[in-house]
Amino acid sequence: MSISDEAPQNGKKLSKPGSRGTVGIVDERDDDTLSPVCSASLCDVSVNPEPLVMRKITREGLDLDYIRFFRKSTADYVFRRLESEIEYFKGDLLKIRVYGKWRTIPRKQVSYGDKGMSYAFSGTRLPAKPWTPLLQHLRDLVAKQTGHRYNFVLVNRYKDGSDHMGEHKDDEKDLDHTVPIASLSFGQPRDFVLKHGDARRKVRHVEPVKICLEHGSLLLMNPPTNRYWYHSLPPRKAAVGPRVNLTFRRLHAPSS
Repeated sequence: MSISDEAPQNGKKLSKPGSRGTVGIVDERDDDTLSPVCSASLCDVSVNPEPLVMRKITREGLDLDYIRFFRKSTADYVFRRLESEIEYFKGDLLKIRVYGKWRTIPRKQVSYGDKGMSYAFSGTRLPAKPWTPLLQHLRDLVAKQTGHRYNFVLVNRYKDGSDHMGEHKDDEKDLDHTVPIASLSFGQPRDFVLKHGDARRKVRHVEPVKICLEHGSLLLMNPPTNRYWYHSLPPRKAAVGPRVNLTFRRLHAPSS
């Protein structure tokens, strides 16, 4: 099942952005209200007068919102900034433990966030670098859209379709599971595939869900999705360009 099977809510009046449990439609005129932390180039981008497309995707135990969050010119600018400014981890911070063996992930990765934050998964704990002005700006836009405050972002860069991410659930104890994971995508569109845990274990057939994450899009993985569904970004030979993905999360405060 692909996202194209869902009816878009285009131009329909939705709940106000920031209302808990709801997602509104972004009007990019909001960009210029955040000028203290963004450059003139970002804030002066011409706006799209039409509401952006939002789709709600629901299945058994799955709840997603997909939004065309940025117009192309804004997304192009943000992507260029990310490509020039983000400094990725090296060495052991690019390794995870899979079935008892350490493997280097097939992509670049780095994390930013509030002071003292870190995120542990697959045997690795990633420390948060301090927020950059651009990442802080994007975080605030996502917070305004969702009504949730985020204190951590994981940045993954895929050089082309050979870079990928295997099936997993974001079910780590560091995460606040009442808050949706917010995923911003820039660059090469890529397929995002979700598979129910019962189907993965071959307990029963559950149709997978496939979404094309487009340049400038926002995907919200609402609870309880991560309890029941695995997700992945599989290899795609036809994907020849680079992609940068930002997943904003809220982590529990570190214990003192």
